[in-house]
Amino acid sequence: MFLKIDNLKKSYKTEEVTTEVLKGIWMNLDKGEIGIILGPSGSGKSTLLNIIGGIDKSDSGIVLVDNIDITKLNDTELTDYRRENIGFIFQFYNLIPNLTAGENIEVVSNISSSPLNTDEVLKAVNMFDKKYRFPRELSGGEQQRISIARAVVKNPKLLLCDEPTGALDFSTSREILKLLQKINKDFGSTILMITHNNAISAMANRIYRVRSGEIIESLINKEITLAERIEW
Repeated sequence: MFLKIDNLKKSYKTEEVTTEVLKGIWMNLDKGEIGIILGPSGSGKSTLLNIIGGIDKSDSGIVLVDNIDITKLNDTELTDYRRENIGFIFQFYNLIPNLTAGENIEVVSNISSSPLNTDEVLKAVNMFDKKYRFPRELSGGEQQRISIARAVVKNPKLLLCDEPTGALDFSTSREILKLLQKINKDFGSTILMITHNNAISAMANRIYRVRSGEIIESLINKEITLAERIEW
């Protein structure tokens, strides 16, 4: 099992109030699979993704990523873990505005120990002809394609996607989902995506429904739907 989570808990404390965000999460994902975490806003999805990505720390529990228990890593080790193992794709693209599309990708490529070729990745996301464009010269969908290329060029073990279609219209969203399926197939990338859109779960191998910090349902999808056939 590539990703294994056992009894993961997380709470946030103020002087008077303790808020339980994750109340004991169990989850598995095999290498090369696509996993979807479904749930409404405030259900704990982003907190869970941030812990898996080494951005946040849990209170207790186990998170094994390729046999490494990241809950035992110190801050320096977590930095190395994020740099070498994790690619992040966010709802908002977070591109550097004064760098071209190619330069936005190369910034990440230059800090990876085993990066993919920038031009090959640009071709994979159908953006090679926009290599020298600045973010302001790209549409929202094109900017998201560059943000996906930026995450993929690191050659990460795990791609974490936080509502990657949340800021896009239906047609562009479906194109981005098609691209993620292509990345999964062409590069063997393991992908974990959070969303509130139930229709997207049709393209996943594993589906986890989260409510109020708990997984209320986990499913293995035996019939994967191509992204271009997803309707919502």
